[in-house]
Amino acid sequence: MKFLYLIIFLFFLGIITISCESEINYTPKPRCYPKVEYPEKSYQSFTKDYCNFSFEYPKYALIEKDEKYFDGKTLNECWFDVVVPELNGRIHCSYYPIDEKNSYEKLMTDAFKLAQEHNPRADYIDKFPFQKENGVSGFIFEIGGPAASPFQFFVTDSTHHFMRGSLYIKAQAVPDSLQPIIDFLKVDATHLLNTFEWE
Repeated sequence: MKFLYLIIFLFFLGIITISCESEINYTPKPRCYPKVEYPEKSYQSFTKDYCNFSFEYPKYALIEKDEKYFDGKTLNECWFDVVVPELNGRIHCSYYPIDEKNSYEKLMTDAFKLAQEHNPRADYIDKFPFQKENGVSGFIFEIGGPAASPFQFFVTDSTHHFMRGSLYIKAQAVPDSLQPIIDFLKVDATHLLNTFEWE
């Protein structure tokens, strides 16, 4: 019996000795982003009879016309989304004619308020005015941090037309891992603005 205990003792002693001899160096995993296949940049013209403007949008995107606004109808026929299904991204676009009900000052104030609503969650909000020679002007809002919409803008001629856009990505992920997708879609949103024209 003592011999059996001795064998068991030596067996476990051997396992402990072998396991202590080899040191394993653990290296933390590097930060990484989810693997995303980005489509090749290529654009097409947006010209719809329900809107009085044109621009270029990606060939890998779809136009989805908005039919409902909460429980009712949209406030204008020219409300639509530029949808990039591969990246779960969309740019919500809503057009308003400038009139007695919707003055230029009111629409501009509303656009600034909607961008500022992200302030509690945003790390920063940068505002950039822009003006083109073809009568298109407006503001771009870049919103950093865990905000719902990282990029917003409005375009106007300040007398008749006002169109507001905001980029959204439908994903449950931290902003850092979404940043490459946000940057990719911001290029498309900027191209939309650079090619925007009133008709």
